[in-house]
Amino acid sequence: MSSKPNTIVIFGASGDLTSRKLLPALFSLYLKGRLPDRFRIVGYTRREWDDNIFRERMQEGVETQMQFDEVASAWELFAQYLHHVHGGLSAAEDYQHLHTALSSLEDSPSERLYYLAVPPRYFTDIVSGMAQAGLISVGPDCCRVVIEKPFGDDLQSAQALNQALHTHLDESQIYRIDHYLGKETVQNVLVFRFANTIFEPVWNRNYIDHVQITVAEEVGVEHRAAFYDDIGVIKDMFQNHLLQLLTLVAMEPPATFQADALRNEKIKVLNAIRPPSESEIGRYLIRGQYRGYRDDENVATDSETPTYAAIRFDIDNWRWQGVPFFLRSGKKMATKTTEIIIHFKRPPHIMFPLPKNYEISPNILALCIQPDEGIHLRFDAKVPDTAAEMRPVDMEFHYADSFGECSIPEAYERLLLDALIGDAALFTRADEIEMAWKLIDPFISASKGKNRPTLELYEPGSWGPTAADSLLGEEGRKWLRGCAEHGDHPTKSGC
Repeated sequence: MSSKPNTIVIFGASGDLTSRKLLPALFSLYLKGRLPDRFRIVGYTRREWDDNIFRERMQEGVETQMQFDEVASAWELFAQYLHHVHGGLSAAEDYQHLHTALSSLEDSPSERLYYLAVPPRYFTDIVSGMAQAGLISVGPDCCRVVIEKPFGDDLQSAQALNQALHTHLDESQIYRIDHYLGKETVQNVLVFRFANTIFEPVWNRNYIDHVQITVAEEVGVEHRAAFYDDIGVIKDMFQNHLLQLLTLVAMEPPATFQADALRNEKIKVLNAIRPPSESEIGRYLIRGQYRGYRDDENVATDSETPTYAAIRFDIDNWRWQGVPFFLRSGKKMATKTTEIIIHFKRPPHIMFPLPKNYEISPNILALCIQPDEGIHLRFDAKVPDTAAEMRPVDMEFHYADSFGECSIPEAYERLLLDALIGDAALFTRADEIEMAWKLIDPFISASKGKNRPTLELYEPGSWGPTAADSLLGEEGRKWLRGCAEHGDHPTKSGC
């Protein structure tokens, strides 16, 4: 952490993101002594608030996220570092007013972190307005700017956004945040792979049959219906979260854990994914919509928006040639889970005296991202007092058991700390964003085209449309629920 004082400016600070995620994360960092010795947090909104009202609103959000009575005295001290500045997002005089306000708060040169907690349509206006007001300049020593997804709506808009940002900022100053990368269990994928030598030798096409990545939600679109009906699950989940998980599973070990080394390896994976042909899209994409979606408020009665999708990707490189990656995500599914399933190949020869047509279960490695944070390894064991009868058994690791129920911090806590210290390893780079859109755009276009894949209906509370089974079933594979089957494990509460 730099010895310079630090100013954190949050645009759109009156929104839920700030009160429910950003301020609780910053307060938690303060409690742990990880913020700079001299810092201030400035909320910039259109509201006619003073500092005290802003502090009260932020306290209301923090109280919903932690056991506040235990930290109330610390909050009183922390709240003194919170300030509010009133202003809009389009007028030049508003940015000049912000410049004056920050100068009056800062008694010495400070590093600044600007967090754009606003809809993406304001990104370029804010950066341009700050540049004209002298709030930013090109160069990593000036400041850093954090922007939330979505980073564009397609490849063309993502390229235009990057170009507009690069007019006023160096790429090293731009921190595109995807909260999935801040999850401890996502970061543990790399530790699991590259800090444990027992798995890396078999992490390839010689031993792995296929990979499944699932992000399932129990809830429907709820208050996001108007927004969601315009984008659907492919834009909402695949272009960012699911492809990020795929790159962590498939990437080669970087030489160091520095940002560019890590992100370079992720880019190599995305570049190696085989672009699907028009005929393959029809076989590699399954679209679904939960029954009753069109009855939701703000959803078109004839909506073709998918709330579920399953997509196959193939990676054309030495490590993964011939190993398909199956990604799926949906709303109103049987349970909430995010998991990565590594499905190993069966033994090439069985010498045991087994019944005719008996098949040994393949080894299954399940990396459980949420809510059952941990790892499950399934392997066969001999049933006692039998000649050679076998049964799959499970070896488990749970974060709550090993580190305590409250051991896992919120994702924004890690990401905000990294942005403050200038570590961009867990943030997405411009070329990575554009490459992801390049891979996803064909599936989005196919969903809107004349010959689009059938939109399959599925029952709420199920695991999606039965047609999704055909994506794997053609080769004898089936969807697995490695982590969801262990959903009764206690999870953290009141942390």
